[in-house]
Amino acid sequence: MAVALIFAGTCSPCHAHAQTIAKAEASVSGDRIREQDKFISDDLFEGRYPGLRGGELAAKYIATQFQLEGLKPAGDNGTYFQQVNFVGMKAVPTETHFELIPNSGKPLALTFAEDYTASNQTLTPKTMIDAPIVFVGYGVTAPEYSWNDFDGVDVKGKVILCIVGDPPSDDPKFFMGKALTYYGRWTYKFEQAARMGAVGALIIHRTDLASYGWDVVKNSNVSEKTYLRDDANPRLQDASWIQLEVARKLFAMSGLDLDKEFDAAGKRGFNAVELPVKMKATVTSTVRPFQSPNVVGILPGKESPFWTCPTDATCEPNAARMKQHDQAVVYTAHYDHLGFVPNMPGDNIYNGAADNGTGVAMILEMARAWSTAASAGLKLPHSVIFSAVTAEEQGLLGSEYLGQHPPVPASQIALDLNYDMLLPIGVQQEINVNGAQRTTFYPQVEATAKRFGLAIVPDPRPEAGTYYRSDHFSLSRVGIPAFSIDAGNLYEGHDHAWGVAQEKEFNDNHYHNFSDNFDPKWDFTGDAKLVRFGMDLGWQVINLPHTIEWKPGDEFEPARKASESK
Repeated sequence: MAVALIFAGTCSPCHAHAQTIAKAEASVSGDRIREQDKFISDDLFEGRYPGLRGGELAAKYIATQFQLEGLKPAGDNGTYFQQVNFVGMKAVPTETHFELIPNSGKPLALTFAEDYTASNQTLTPKTMIDAPIVFVGYGVTAPEYSWNDFDGVDVKGKVILCIVGDPPSDDPKFFMGKALTYYGRWTYKFEQAARMGAVGALIIHRTDLASYGWDVVKNSNVSEKTYLRDDANPRLQDASWIQLEVARKLFAMSGLDLDKEFDAAGKRGFNAVELPVKMKATVTSTVRPFQSPNVVGILPGKESPFWTCPTDATCEPNAARMKQHDQAVVYTAHYDHLGFVPNMPGDNIYNGAADNGTGVAMILEMARAWSTAASAGLKLPHSVIFSAVTAEEQGLLGSEYLGQHPPVPASQIALDLNYDMLLPIGVQQEINVNGAQRTTFYPQVEATAKRFGLAIVPDPRPEAGTYYRSDHFSLSRVGIPAFSIDAGNLYEGHDHAWGVAQEKEFNDNHYHNFSDNFDPKWDFTGDAKLVRFGMDLGWQVINLPHTIEWKPGDEFEPARKASESK
């Protein structure tokens, strides 16, 4: 078992408390993680859907655990709850209509869900669009790559048409080669369209570029879509996906060939073009405002804005204390899942025992271990923050709000470590820490992994852009170095093929399914190991003589520098 005595030679403050942190690490228990996971995934919590009773109960349970472990509240008004205002939007199929109308020729009526999806981001019950369509290639503005698909074209008041994914590249210095950048994610396409003044956006789906089929797009977008109510960023009246064959017909109506246009869009010199086709659309939606909290607790370090707070629950850091120089480590895990299906016979609850009961259980055990160390006299030079975030399944929205409203300024957070769906199937011998290599902290991550007997393996599907699909990404966007601690596929007592088969079996049969239930046969020993690993990294973070940065040229470096200049 690797423990904190590894810090010899790393930093002078570590020596005095190495034994205390070592004991705390050694106390991490797979059995306690098991019991927490078993409880948080119980039917009592009704699938932990944001804004419903089960989600509220889960948040209150987590807050109670934080309080019992001695964490100070770091939410709103001296509580553990950071309340987030959401609005759920669900297009009404019978009252949502799309037509493509060429300057000459017959209009093409589209079928909701089969041909397109639609979502009104303006959070109004009804929106109507009658606007020209502009093909903007990949819809990317990336100055670091000297690439601007919007150059020379005005899309204000219009609808943009774009391709999912990045411009094609084999060069790791150009859109990161085969690895997907954020520019390739559908979220970026919609965000950039809104920033450019478009009223709507149509993303062309292609399975190989999206890394998932149309059914995933349809299932994810015809149900309720959730938005942050108070997001000040520009919004689209309609954010849509369309089938590849619909796009082919659209180009044909314009006298163009889809394959040739795709090819041209991936090369330098591409020019956006306004098509001789309008989109006429009505999007009618049911609107559901609701609240759901992030749960946030803190063990303050001596540089923390919370350090001089009284011990009662009314404490909140004031403006003067917020100017202190904390360099906190944050542990995150989302507690929400998919809820339940009313009036359905049989098992109708998405319990989410693996996704993400495991992550919640792990940060609760992490909080207990850190608090034990602090109670035993461990002096924290900087803070340790824990946040169970909501609405991850709705598009990382809880963590997005946390990033925009951190309990201490973003510049005072050195690192976020995220835990999401760690299958409890044995003791890991591999980990994936995708994103860590982009930070100045990576040498410490490599050395610590080696001491824990963990081989670092690369992202198995870089083309799928997995870095941008978990809660750490929301912290990255505001400049905070962040990554998830994920398992590889090699476990003690098994070969690599066994691990691959276990992951495939779960993804094929249980992921986002009613069958993601607690299994008494699960082995949480490996999850305990990854808690110790994260705790070890966190202790190093708060004892570093300098803050952690993104490496020069990284896409998140400007946000980090901007936060540090405030």
